[in-house]
Amino acid sequence: MRWTAFVCTALVVGCANAPPPDNRSAPGAGQHPVDERREARALEQAEADCASKGKHAEARRVEGDTVYDCVDR
Repeated sequence: MRWTAFVCTALVVGCANAPPPDNRSAPGAGQHPVDERREARALEQAEADCASKGKHAEARRVEGDTVYDCVDR
């Protein structure tokens, strides 16, 4: 009986102190910092290009790639 209580307590404490699982559905999850910087630069460039046309850049994903379109504000 004592061993069961000890094992259950250890299991509960171990689970409570475990790091949170990765949320792969979160934006940017699983990307390396280099990829994140590259995407940030691409967005800034798209925003600058679209702003010169009086529009706003809109990002969307197509087959795993990010595509930027200029849309009216």
